[in-house]
Amino acid sequence: MKIVKLHAVALWCAALIAPALMPAAAQAQTKARIVMHAPLRVLDPILTPAYITRNHGYLIYDTLFAMDAHSHPQPQMVDTWKVSDDKLTYTFTLRAGLKFHDGAPVTADDVVASLQRWEAVDTVGGRLKAVTETLTATDANTFVLKLKQPFGLVLDALARQSSVVPFIMPKRIAQTPPTKAITEYIGSGPYKFVAADFQPGVKATYVKFTDYVPRKESASGFAGGKVAILDRIELINIPDAQTAVNALRNGEIDFVEDVPPDLMPQLQDAKGITLKSFGKNSMMFTLRMNWLQPPFDNLKVRQAALAALNQTDYLEAQIGDAKVYQLCGAVLSCVSPYASEEGAPQINTPDLKHARQLLKDSGYKGEKVVILHATDLPIFTNIAPVTAEALRGIGMNVEVQSMDFTTLLARRTKKDPVEQGGWSIFQSNMTSLELMSPVGNPNLDGGGEKGYPGWTRDDVMEDLCNRFAATSDEAERKKLALEIQRRAYAQVMYVPLGGYSKFKGYDAKFANMVDAPIPLFWSK
Repeated sequence: MKIVKLHAVALWCAALIAPALMPAAAQAQTKARIVMHAPLRVLDPILTPAYITRNHGYLIYDTLFAMDAHSHPQPQMVDTWKVSDDKLTYTFTLRAGLKFHDGAPVTADDVVASLQRWEAVDTVGGRLKAVTETLTATDANTFVLKLKQPFGLVLDALARQSSVVPFIMPKRIAQTPPTKAITEYIGSGPYKFVAADFQPGVKATYVKFTDYVPRKESASGFAGGKVAILDRIELINIPDAQTAVNALRNGEIDFVEDVPPDLMPQLQDAKGITLKSFGKNSMMFTLRMNWLQPPFDNLKVRQAALAALNQTDYLEAQIGDAKVYQLCGAVLSCVSPYASEEGAPQINTPDLKHARQLLKDSGYKGEKVVILHATDLPIFTNIAPVTAEALRGIGMNVEVQSMDFTTLLARRTKKDPVEQGGWSIFQSNMTSLELMSPVGNPNLDGGGEKGYPGWTRDDVMEDLCNRFAATSDEAERKKLALEIQRRAYAQVMYVPLGGYSKFKGYDAKFANMVDAPIPLFWSK
């Protein structure tokens, strides 16, 4: 009996000692609980431009090219590529060893199907599609893009960061119509989605994809080696920002994507917690009017609204800290290499007298203006009321309709009159990544009813953006960007409401997280 007991003790001791003798990599089972800026409900990154779905996409999918920290496109899934002398034929070869999460190899057929689904809905993808003659897979690892005319932004398009990203999916999934949600969430990225754990709007789980082979280059922005920093990630929805910050301080949560300015002092001296910006003026508030329906189908009404708005009112109401926000009248954002504020009105001094006169001259007959107001995301809480007060101040008939952000995204696709469930204005916050280029900025889409909600139709703007996309000459691009800036304000394509810096809070698990304008959970 004593021998049995001693044997049992020996086995117990061996079980304790064994982990200490195992390789460090085998022991490092790290997991983290993360609070993103919004609840995750929609999982198809092509079906919606919602940033929370884009963030989900970056966990499980990969891209052909990716932008580095200097906004230069670098190969990601692509190994080599070449361009013909006439700039009309691009030949790409995929990296060896790429696998999807179900074990299947990534092939050129998967790439072609994925790009075709993306091109059908994205602004940049649509411009690339318009100049494409053929996109074909020539063998398992090679695909060829043949253009009708030169397009200077081919690699930039394939490296598009936001908001509809050209993620690569298996062909059978990518062949789903872009207006219909996919039902399998299989990528080839550094993390795998655990479908069985998903609770829409409540919880999503991801585990490290052990067969992922990172590039050898160091991570830089969205590019380089994507070495997963965690074995398990749980996205937990905590709608109240104060509760999320408290949970971070108490060690119940490891990462909070969006810490409001008024709560940042609570984390600045918190032990073990880092508070860090995603980048100066990484975000901008925007306002978009519906050109299809009265009253904003009338240019003078749009100009009247523009003259009534004041960026400081928005930024003080929503951000409240002048060290965090910036007045900015550049339609491409003030961090763009093409930034200019030419043609912008006095963004800090509304001209109410001029606004009222423009409204009178427009023939405005008191048509109802319906402003969509997202109430479930703290970053939008005070935006719509500022707009409503400003427009009522010049004599407009305004109604604010409140809803959650997912409903707002669906509602803004409706082209009906306001009496039939349509809308007049929606506000958003957009990453500067999405605004920096005229070709990628959806607010500058002049294609009308097939374009970005608001359905701005302007052939002059379309021509300017197409010329920008076609040229590789940087001096010509800057000249065109200035013309685009002026035209955008002349037609009121959209209204920039000011830039601000977004801050994340996290514990030591994320100390080596790559620096990027959005949360990317791989190491530097």
